[in-house]
Amino acid sequence: MQVMVRDNNVDQALRALKKKLQREGVFREMKLKQHFEKPSIRKAREKAEAVRRARKLARKKLQREGML
Repeated sequence: MQVMVRDNNVDQALRALKKKLQREGVFREMKLKQHFEKPSIRKAREKAEAVRRARKLARKKLQREGML
């Protein structure tokens, strides 16, 4: 991952880097790996996340279709 520093503005580059890391899910992954997670619990969590993502996608799709 690469962020360009413009006009010696390191603060702005740092903010951009944090935003990119957030979008990639690096912080979330680090938090999850702090402690061991049993495989059965991991599967349940991942399944729940997939359900949430699917519901959110369906909700957005309905909203877009309803607005047209």
